[in-house]
Amino acid sequence: MTTTSLQLNNGVVMPALGFGVFQSSPEETAAAVETALKTGYRHIDTAAAYGNEREVGEGIRRSGLDRSEVFIETKVWVSDYGYDRTLHAFDKAAGKLGVEQIDLLILHQPAPKGFDATIAASRALEKLLSDGKVRSIGISNFMPRHLAELIERTDVVPAVNQIELHPYFTQPEVRQADSEYGILTQAWSPIGGITFYPGWGEHRRSVLSDPVLGEIADAHGKTPAQVMLRWHLQQGRSAIPKSVNPARIAENFDVFDFELSAEEIARVDALDTGVRSGPDPDERDPISLGIVIPEA
Repeated sequence: MTTTSLQLNNGVVMPALGFGVFQSSPEETAAAVETALKTGYRHIDTAAAYGNEREVGEGIRRSGLDRSEVFIETKVWVSDYGYDRTLHAFDKAAGKLGVEQIDLLILHQPAPKGFDATIAASRALEKLLSDGKVRSIGISNFMPRHLAELIERTDVVPAVNQIELHPYFTQPEVRQADSEYGILTQAWSPIGGITFYPGWGEHRRSVLSDPVLGEIADAHGKTPAQVMLRWHLQQGRSAIPKSVNPARIAENFDVFDFELSAEEIARVDALDTGVRSGPDPDERDPISLGIVIPEA
């Protein structure tokens, strides 16, 4: 059986299935978040660099749910790395979200070309954690060597590592490293939509149209997207699908009433190509994107 929640390494309980808003325009985000929460989601994932934290907060308020019922996850962008800048990044994020405490605050990229600033940012997250401003801290797109150096130079092991992970790119080495450190692996692009990530990869193909996934989906009366989300959850991962379409939002949440067999999970595992579809965190310096996070 698959649990609907996961316990992080500091004891905090997080809903396993989250709702993502990457590439959701500010104009669509509030309505999508409100719809997701009314559908049953209780975990929302955003980021300073997405430019829609304010609308995420608005969607949560529109839902009518108490703040304590919604697990909010957001990310610090690399332009705000460094101890004091990262402390202030919390203020900016909390101000836009309209909350006093963030459930999970993570570093968006390892930024290996300026890793001293990444370490300082991580130490700021530790301070925010000890002060109770965040309930848990994490990282995103960290590869094993980034993890090893981070853990050697800081005091608190991150609770979550959010990485590109779908049937065509399963990152077993990163998942193994996460497991060894007691870090929960969380999948962005969990149903492979990011195979159409702009600017990366010339030979893209949609995971959603894979015949193996189609066959498994037909056997359960489900969709390929639902099979992929179930595949993540049954292996103990967190997944954060995104959509602004109410029907898709509901479809992606309807994954707790069926079970994949061990053979079916193995068939999905075997689809791995070893080729990422999004940017390689070692090859592109994220600071070069020129993203500056505005004040709240």
